[in-house]
Amino acid sequence: MTEFTPQPSCADAQESHSLSVSDAKQRISNLVSTLTAWEKLNLRDSLGRILHKPIISPINVPPHNNSAMDGYAIQSADITPDSFTVQQVGIAFAGQPFNGNIQRGECIRIMTGAMMPTDCDTVIMQEQVETNGNTITIHGKHQHGQNVRSAGEDLKTGETILSEGHKITAADLGLIASLGIGEITVKRRLRVAFFSTGDELRSIGEALEEGQIYDSNRYTLYGMLKRLNVNMLDMGVVPDQKQTLKEALQQAAEQADVVITSGGVSVGEADYVKEILAELGHVDFWKIAMKPGRPLAFGKINDALFFGLPGNPVSVMVTFYQFVSAALQQLAGEPVQPKLVMQVPCVSTIKKRAGRFEFQRGILFEDEQGDLKVKTTGEQGSGILRSMSEANCFILLDENCEGISPNSTVTVQPFAGLI
Repeated sequence: MTEFTPQPSCADAQESHSLSVSDAKQRISNLVSTLTAWEKLNLRDSLGRILHKPIISPINVPPHNNSAMDGYAIQSADITPDSFTVQQVGIAFAGQPFNGNIQRGECIRIMTGAMMPTDCDTVIMQEQVETNGNTITIHGKHQHGQNVRSAGEDLKTGETILSEGHKITAADLGLIASLGIGEITVKRRLRVAFFSTGDELRSIGEALEEGQIYDSNRYTLYGMLKRLNVNMLDMGVVPDQKQTLKEALQQAAEQADVVITSGGVSVGEADYVKEILAELGHVDFWKIAMKPGRPLAFGKINDALFFGLPGNPVSVMVTFYQFVSAALQQLAGEPVQPKLVMQVPCVSTIKKRAGRFEFQRGILFEDEQGDLKVKTTGEQGSGILRSMSEANCFILLDENCEGISPNSTVTVQPFAGLI
């Protein structure tokens, strides 16, 4: 009689050969390098793109000393501890400077943003003066240089304004425009190919037969990839046939920097992705001690990075958010910022065994007193995609956690734009 040896199961609390979440993130980071390809774009087309070359200021901003408010420009040598009078000899508007000379005891009317005369160094706000024709009486206490914006106060000539790897924001567009720069050099967009695997999957618009389901994973992947501003190649649904899968992976790797699949990386008889990957490239790892999302294959096919995500819908989103997004940012040349976490009381009871890192779907909310708290979305099965739609955060439970009682403090990771 042959002795039966049970195989590792996703229900096991602990499993040999599974990486920890932190080790998996480090292994991915070690294998990812930054793209060197670049292109030049008009400034308006660069929103959300990654700088390939830093932005160096060719000018001072502001280019000249100017008034910070409407008032009167004077020489600070005329200031006295008490009220004093000066004579108005002219006026300056923004874009229309006063070109005459100003002597001691004289001033000009000046508007916000107007160029300061070379003879003046101080501006008195208009609310602190009394006018009588051209005679200006100044009240209150004043000091040298007040209400004056100096040339280069914001940006100086030769200063690095934005570094390589910076992601261009709306504010950056205005900042760069203020330098008179209309074209910048950015990293080429990443090319990401993705497809789902499974004989049971059907695309929207097709009729479902017995045992079949609609493919949702490509749509969640599309949404998250869209937020990362990459060029996408949606290769549809590929059936669980070894040769067909192999050809799809080869085609994807030839056209893309990153290949992402969902499904086919578990231990079933029809799960071929890991086996094919070993033939075409190499597998760095394929199991992580986490829930949901344990079967996650990572490696390379030629020069393309490969992520074989689980088939369950929630697992796809969790693994993409926790592992794939950072790798894509690193590959694109964008500095990878740690995802925000916070400590919050949890009002729900959470059952858990030690051994794996769990990503529970949670809802951050304010109670009647205005205090921030979190609760779970309810059932946490990896096929319950509704839980991701209802959630606005992950509740992070590390490997040592053995459950949470109500009002215990937990670590929460708010969704940050991708989900």
